[in-house]
Amino acid sequence: MKTTRVFSQSFRWVACLTAGLVMLTVVLALAQSENPTTSRNTRWDYSALAKVPAKARARRNPLEGDPDAVAAGRKLFADHCSQCHGKDAGGERRGPNLRVMAAHETTPGALFCVLTNGVIRRGMPGWSKLPEPERWQLVSFLESLRDDQHRSSANDPVQIPLK
Repeated sequence: MKTTRVFSQSFRWVACLTAGLVMLTVVLALAQSENPTTSRNTRWDYSALAKVPAKARARRNPLEGDPDAVAAGRKLFADHCSQCHGKDAGGERRGPNLRVMAAHETTPGALFCVLTNGVIRRGMPGWSKLPEPERWQLVSFLESLRDDQHRSSANDPVQIPLK
C-alpha cells in the first residue's frame, strides 16, 4: 500500500512539473511571436505587384485627382490597413512599407488588383468584399503617399494625419 501511495505522489509531481513546463513553453513562444525585433520579415517581398496581369495593370483610377477620394481612402486605410501596414504606411511586423519605390512605381491598376485579391501566401487578405469605389479610394490614398514623397526631400519623413 505504501508503495502505491509513493508511486501516486511521484506521478502527480511529474505530471505537475510537465504541465508547468508546457505552459512555460507556450508563454515564451507567444512572447517571442509578439516581439517586433524578431520579425521574420526583415525584407519585404513586393513581387505580387510585378505579377499583376497586364490588363489589370493598365486599369486607370476613375477617382484620380479627387481630393475627397484621398480623404475617404485615408479613413479606409486607418480602419482596414494600418493594423498591418502601420499608421503612417511605413510598414509593421505583419505588413510591408507602402512608402518604398516598389509601391510607388506601380500602376493604380496593379494596386487595385493586389487590394482586391490580396497576397494570401504573405498573409494579406483580399478586399474584394469592399465595394469597388472604396477600393479605388484606397488606391487614391496610396497614390497620394507617392505624391507626398515626391514633394518632400529624401531626408524628410512624410507625416500622414490619419484622423
